Amino acid sequence: MRRLAEWLSLVVALALGGCATVQPPRAWEKAALAQPQMQLDADPLDSKLKQHIYTSKEAASG
Repeated sequence: MRRLAEWLSLVVALALGGCATVQPPRAWEKAALAQPQMQLDADPLDSKLKQHIYTSKEAASG
């Protein structure tokens, strides 16, 4: 049981260490990330309207 815990802690430490090496995007990469296709919400006004309609329907239903 102790051996399993040691291996598990080693795997977790290596996994967390791998996450620490993530680099922020460089200046030339930011241009590609700023394109409309890369946005999570393509049309913010449309999604805001849909959210308002959904909230209104939920409030009216009880």
